[in-house]
Amino acid sequence: MNTFIPELSEEQLELLPTEEDVAFYERHGWYISPQVLSDEIIDRAIAGSDRFYRGERDAILPVSTGYSNWQPADGCDVVRNNEFVSLQNWELRQLALQPIIGAIAAKLSRTKEIRLLDDQLVYKPPQDLNGKSAVGWHADRAYWSTCSSNNLLTAWIPFHDCDESRGPLVVLDRSHKWSGIENTRFFNNSNLEEMADKFGREGRQVVKVPMTLKKGQVSFHHCWIIHGSYPNRSDSFRLAMAVHLQDEANHYRPFRNSQGREIHIFDEVLCRKLPNGEPDFSDPAVFPVLWSG
Repeated sequence: MNTFIPELSEEQLELLPTEEDVAFYERHGWYISPQVLSDEIIDRAIAGSDRFYRGERDAILPVSTGYSNWQPADGCDVVRNNEFVSLQNWELRQLALQPIIGAIAAKLSRTKEIRLLDDQLVYKPPQDLNGKSAVGWHADRAYWSTCSSNNLLTAWIPFHDCDESRGPLVVLDRSHKWSGIENTRFFNNSNLEEMADKFGREGRQVVKVPMTLKKGQVSFHHCWIIHGSYPNRSDSFRLAMAVHLQDEANHYRPFRNSQGREIHIFDEVLCRKLPNGEPDFSDPAVFPVLWSG
């Protein structure tokens, strides 16, 4: 249980978003931080990811299916997508729960508390000349139907410098304000240009913004911003962690799709239940607090 929330240092407080930064995030749907994470923290996470890929686990999830969970049998020269890694590996958990990440997210979403929702460790192999390591356009919120909040957000943390050749995250500027994007779930469609053209034909202004970051920087994006990532055409692998975050007000809500089918997300399986039987999205064992203030 994560009950102790450390305070930020004076130097870290200086790195928090200004009111102008928050206004930019609200208009555009994304924000890039200064270098807020130390090499030591990230290097530990790299060591933790190495252990994770070797099959070492510090804790075991109670359920083994129903979520993205790359295994060596799936092949090494493919995109590796592993969810809920912070619940299984201590070094990756230490990175995901950095208070500075929570404090920045709290500023951007204008909330007093930020909790973990989910996380993903994503590896892209080098020298992808066929574009297979691209991640298709999607909006995170479209996958979180049973969350009540529209202020959820994601911190994207590359483990090294990441320029356009290395396959960074790329967002469609201001797309969080588009209508009719509730079903934008094309994560596995790597044809980014085809889908971007489709968005443009629907009368939207498509402006692609790659999140080119230095090691230690973090990008944040709104839960409704449409985003994907370019293929990794560099000579080095690309390794990054996406930390999905929930604001104080978020809670479970029942949801049915347009066909009337009841929808659930994997998070519900992991957490404790409330007295009324609904999943508790504030369960500290699964959704620890990063920041409260």
